[in-house]
Amino acid sequence: MRQRIAVIDFETNGASPGPDCRATEIGVAMVEDGRVVDRFQSLMNAGVWVPPMIERLTGISNAMLRDAPPAGQVMAEAARFVGDAPLVAHNAGFDRKFWDYELAQLGLARRQEFACTVLLSRRLLPQAPDHKLGTLARWAGLPDTGRAHRALADAEMAAQLWLFLGDTLDRQFQLPGIDHALLCKLQKVAAAKVGPYLRELRAAMPA
Repeated sequence: MRQRIAVIDFETNGASPGPDCRATEIGVAMVEDGRVVDRFQSLMNAGVWVPPMIERLTGISNAMLRDAPPAGQVMAEAARFVGDAPLVAHNAGFDRKFWDYELAQLGLARRQEFACTVLLSRRLLPQAPDHKLGTLARWAGLPDTGRAHRALADAEMAAQLWLFLGDTLDRQFQLPGIDHALLCKLQKVAAAKVGPYLRELRAAMPA
């Protein structure tokens, strides 16, 4: 895939954004021409408490966040870094909620659609053992990007999965270079109809 894409991941102190549930770390892997070309990562201090279970999962402690830059500053920098690039995340429904919430704290609103590598992998890789990010990375033999449940490592892993999904479309369906907008449509197609949908796309392509 040649298109410039921003693959993002948040670590948070809970499941649903609000005054007491905020992002604690953001990672962005910028993909272009089939590789990761740039990266952004920062902890984010939003003045919230991290429960022990989340600290064990992520390794992000309350002490680390006390020394981190303010969440608003980090989010403003992340938004500038991403610009107008289309967005991708693994389990995008989760990251989209936090992206939108943190932008709203700055009086900003998202313009781009999110593509979801969970939804796409369910449609394009039904033979995988499951569709968790770590499982897919091991199953597909993707490069090791570092500790799971840290934002940049997970963003880079999702970026590698995004590229693998593009390669799958090329190998199995002879659909090279499908863009982000078409993949956003594909992720909404019922799994049983994916094959016919992709064959129709292939038939519509110039010879």
